[in-house]
Amino acid sequence: MTGYQKYTELDVWKRGKELAAIIYKLTADYPKAEQFGLVSQMRRCAVSVPSNIAEGCGRQHLKETIQFLNIARGSLFEL
Repeated sequence: MTGYQKYTELDVWKRGKELAAIIYKLTADYPKAEQFGLVSQMRRCAVSVPSNIAEGCGRQHLKETIQFLNIARGSLFEL
């Protein structure tokens, strides 16, 4: 990797946080019957994206970083 950057400075992390906030707002109006099912799952997926990016950036080896970025990508697909 060329040039170290804090994860909080990465556009992808910032956009991941924005996505999580949007998902929380969107799901606030979902039916009560979905609060412990669909809403919970969507929110966990959305929060997982920036969380895994941050965790990946904290790893010492490029392979580990890439693995966490792949997990974040998987969460996007799940969402």
